Amino acid sequence: MRISLLCIGKTDSAEIRRLIDYYTARLPRHIGFEIIEIPDIKNAKNLSPDQIKKEEAKAFQLHVKNGDHVVLLDERGKQYSSREFAAKLDERMNSSVKQLSFCIGGAYGFSDEMYNRADEKISLSKMTFTHQMVRLFFVEQIYRAFTILQGKPYHND
Repeated sequence: MRISLLCIGKTDSAEIRRLIDYYTARLPRHIGFEIIEIPDIKNAKNLSPDQIKKEEAKAFQLHVKNGDHVVLLDERGKQYSSREFAAKLDERMNSSVKQLSFCIGGAYGFSDEMYNRADEKISLSKMTFTHQMVRLFFVEQIYRAFTILQGKPYHND
């Protein structure tokens, strides 16, 4: 199974980029994890929030194929503990899912088209974080999930 993290815009902070790279490098090689940074929408200042979300949906769709399992990182999604998230990843790996695509939307969230395309939604927290921090937290949780699945010592066990 391959895992992609699709994001709108680039990670501008060198410190956050360094930490994302740190956790990405520690992931098992057989996963084939990648981060795809989708360019910001051009002329966004001339568009309404709904128009921006629709344009972002078109950009996401260029990277999502019909058979992909799409998960939106969304504030209204289901929350998991790290162990529950690891179990969910394990379930996906043992099913017929070949590509698992996690999506982080832009500043206005996702369009109805993206909600309709998604197979599920998850939330990292009820708190609000910058999109750059969400990338870091998510990559760390992917790393943590595989650590749990490999049976390595976890969090005071």
